[in-house]
Amino acid sequence: MNVLLIGGPGSLADNLIIKLNKEGHRIYLLTGDRFGKAPYQKVFERYNFTYDNSCLNEIFESVHPDLTIFLGAYDTNFRWNNEETASVKFSSSLMNLLMAYAMLAHGRFVFLSSDAVYEQHYPEDISEDTETTPNGLRGMALAQAEEMCESYRRNRGLDIITLRLDHLYSIPSARKDVTDICSEMCLQAFEKKKITYQEDTSFSLLFLNDAVEFIYRVVACKEHKHSLYNISASAEITQKQLAEIIQEAMGEGVEIIGEKSEAGERRIVLSNLLFDTEFGNPFFCNVKDVVTKISDQMKRNSYAFLTGEDAKLPLMQRIIKKIGWFLKAVAPFVENLLAFIPFFMLNNRAVGSAYFANLDFYLLYVLLFAIVYGQQQATFSAVLAVIGYSFRQMYDRSGFDLLLDANTYVWIAQLFILGLVVGYMRDSIGKLREENVEEKEFLAQQLGDIQDINTSNVRVKDALETQIVNQNDSVGKIYSITSALDQYSPEEVLFYAAEVLGTLVKSKDVAIYTVSNRAYARLFSSTSKKARMLGNSIQYTQMGEMYETLSQRRVFINRKMDDKYPLMANALFDDKDEMQMIMMIWGIPWESMTLGQANQLVIISALIQNAVLRSNRYLAVLESQRYVENSSMLETEAFSRLMQAYLKAQDKGLTECTVLKIEADQATYLEAGKLLAGKLRQTDYIGTLEDGGLYTLLPNTAREDAHYVINRFADIGYNSIVMEEM
Repeated sequence: MNVLLIGGPGSLADNLIIKLNKEGHRIYLLTGDRFGKAPYQKVFERYNFTYDNSCLNEIFESVHPDLTIFLGAYDTNFRWNNEETASVKFSSSLMNLLMAYAMLAHGRFVFLSSDAVYEQHYPEDISEDTETTPNGLRGMALAQAEEMCESYRRNRGLDIITLRLDHLYSIPSARKDVTDICSEMCLQAFEKKKITYQEDTSFSLLFLNDAVEFIYRVVACKEHKHSLYNISASAEITQKQLAEIIQEAMGEGVEIIGEKSEAGERRIVLSNLLFDTEFGNPFFCNVKDVVTKISDQMKRNSYAFLTGEDAKLPLMQRIIKKIGWFLKAVAPFVENLLAFIPFFMLNNRAVGSAYFANLDFYLLYVLLFAIVYGQQQATFSAVLAVIGYSFRQMYDRSGFDLLLDANTYVWIAQLFILGLVVGYMRDSIGKLREENVEEKEFLAQQLGDIQDINTSNVRVKDALETQIVNQNDSVGKIYSITSALDQYSPEEVLFYAAEVLGTLVKSKDVAIYTVSNRAYARLFSSTSKKARMLGNSIQYTQMGEMYETLSQRRVFINRKMDDKYPLMANALFDDKDEMQMIMMIWGIPWESMTLGQANQLVIISALIQNAVLRSNRYLAVLESQRYVENSSMLETEAFSRLMQAYLKAQDKGLTECTVLKIEADQATYLEAGKLLAGKLRQTDYIGTLEDGGLYTLLPNTAREDAHYVINRFADIGYNSIVMEEM
């Protein structure tokens, strides 16, 4: 399905993207930032727009998401250190997103809230029905956001779910990621060698990876009973217990100090009962194991956590960097000093000249730097000009006379006034140009937004067209491949079904078992030795989790990578709800073991089952013509076709079989067939061929294993031999 993920960069966003990608969903990302330079995991399409952008409706219409997830309380676009500004921005952003979603009125909207909506003492676990009690502005904003989502759901009839995550924590990669109580206490221990904890304060910690798994359970369900769920480990832990775990993980030298809380006893543990009842009892990571990983992470990257910066550059590179900055800053002043020298010399030569005596070179010098660099360099050049002028005047008179001369001050005043005015005009014109450029960029951005969305739509459309035309697992391709089974004879269909299944799921190791009774299944066809590793006969009812999953008409996925089971399996049932066939897949990559691949396997199995049913119905119609006088012995033509189908499949490596020729009088074939049938399995066949001989076909039996049947036949007086070549 199409998923629109909304939120800033962070561990939660990245882990959700990884999970959704793994399950085969197409992810679109709305970053909430117009510049969009922050790193994310790979997504199908990325939109760098703020939440107040006028193109929000166009984005929803373009993506047409089946699922929209707003990170909400965990959106890093909102800086809660300034709660007044952040709460206003947060509420307005959510309102804009809900309005855009309501305009589309398609799919499901999921809002992520947190335990911050509760800030009092609760002796019992907090259920979804408990009224929120926020004290801070962040808690109030989240509580109002939950009410806003519920109002839209109730009044507009929309599918909106709010998920409250209980004290979410994760393994930080740098100091900026230290945002939860667990990592904060770990950093405190690492940095200050002491941990300060609040006495009589307890809560429940929820690890990030667990939260992602449980969020996916909710967002992927077809139906849900409620609009608000708590996601919590519901395992109470005090701050003191957490501090002791961190103290042990950090090693010796860490001191823990308890402080009395001004608010008194405080317990906030969200109840996970409603979630467990509807979506199953989840498994949570151990806090101690995660704290150990956080400790190791901080020790490996000590500089990043202690300074909040990336790894420190080598000394020589830092010196070069600072020298470069210094040279860049002093370059205009050095240029000014160098330019002063020729103007000083020109002014000295012009003093005694009849032609240039009235030309003021210092004034030209100041105007030049005022025009080029502005007020700052104009002031510096005016100071240098005054120094040069005073130095030249003192050739002929004393400094005291120079100070008493009014013309000196008039000249200095005109020099500074003219330089500063020209410099100011230059700076003003420069600022005006910058403002014009910024305004032009802003207007161009507004105009380009629609162009970006249109370009994205074209790209998505082209990608989807390519997928529809070329994708191997599209429904059209699947149907075209499975329909090739119709060209085979009824006896051959099930053999080549394994080959077709292997082609569609891109696996060389596929096996098909047919159920012989309510407990056992026999191998019918397989594509490799690995696919036959369970043997020719299996007691499928004793296969634990695999049998339980298949009996519920669901695809079994071997997520534990247990080598006793196939990586994926699916069962086919008849109209009486009894299991008829089991399809097993062994050799597929881990990334293909997704919900999308499971759904594809269901479709493939259904199409194969249709082909098998057609062949079975055909054989059932001809059953009276295939058997001799209502016995279990096949007529010559039917037995010949069946044997040829097995031998042909054996040549292609899809099955094993052995043919036995029985020594018996032709007149007693019918009687012999009835006796011999009692010594055969349900999947074995007996019949005659055109040479007039009586034969037995033993499916999934190697030649070296045929002696068991030969001995059983000998016990009742019939000798038989293996036919090496047929």
